[in-house]
Amino acid sequence: MRAQSSATAPVRIAVDTPSGTPAGTSSGTPAGTPSGKSAGTLQAALGVTAFSLTFPATAWGLEGFGPWSLVAVRSVLAALLAGGCLLALRIPLPDRAHWAGLAVVAGGVVIGFPLLSTLALKTSTTAHAAVVVGLLPLTTALLSALRTGSRPSRTFWAAALAGAAAVAAFTVQQSGGALTSGDLYLFGALLVCAAGYTEGGRLARTMPGWQVIGWALVLCLPLTLPAAALALSYEPVELTAHSVTGLLWVAAGSQFLGLLVWYRGMAAIGIPKASQLQLAQPLLTLVWSALLLGEHFTAAAPLTAVAVLVCIAVTQRS
Repeated sequence: MRAQSSATAPVRIAVDTPSGTPAGTSSGTPAGTPSGKSAGTLQAALGVTAFSLTFPATAWGLEGFGPWSLVAVRSVLAALLAGGCLLALRIPLPDRAHWAGLAVVAGGVVIGFPLLSTLALKTSTTAHAAVVVGLLPLTTALLSALRTGSRPSRTFWAAALAGAAAVAAFTVQQSGGALTSGDLYLFGALLVCAAGYTEGGRLARTMPGWQVIGWALVLCLPLTLPAAALALSYEPVELTAHSVTGLLWVAAGSQFLGLLVWYRGMAAIGIPKASQLQLAQPLLTLVWSALLLGEHFTAAAPLTAVAVLVCIAVTQRS
């Protein structure tokens, strides 16, 4: 009788673990299982790979668009893509309690980071701008600890600090150690992006990650649409293969698809652990910059890569 009774059927309930990592994800795979953690790590890593192309793609986009036009148009295109998915799947509006968090995501990763980093790239090389990403994992982990109450171990913090120091030292050395006028933009981008990552990772525990970034993009559409029209009327536009490709990547790859898998990964393995995977992002960015933009880096890159991989392994195990 019990086997036939629907009243006794088990119901899956999402419960937070003491470390702040959810016991289940929206995909139905328990995050605490090895397969769930592996899937979450893979998704977060895919997000990092997508983000590593952002600066080179932005540099390409700036060849044909002004900074304000590039930021506004990329957000509009990403919002149309996300809104189309939400509409096609008939996704209901988020609960009222989620809108404040979505506003933080929108301000951080939809408007704040793209705008500030794009303005910085007008005067900085992609290698120098990678300083932001080198410090972003540590900043995200700190904000996560404050916002969600997660308490990583001392080993985790030691490895996170070591990884951030290695990446920051390498990228500063790579750019000649000189401060540029874009550094203020870069540090501002660091703070707003970390806030957007933290809030998005928290929301992704209770709603699918693609809906988190999707609704954040749609929320910004009343601002980005007129901003795009205004910017395009003032800034000259030159449609080239590089500029169009760069625009399409930062819109679809960085702004939507990358954040989609990134938030799913953070929900599965926890914000602090996922954030440390970004230690590899500056090195990947430098590789793309060399291949796509012709920029050069020194022989210190392989040594830094090994140090970063060790730090990532320690943070994932701790």
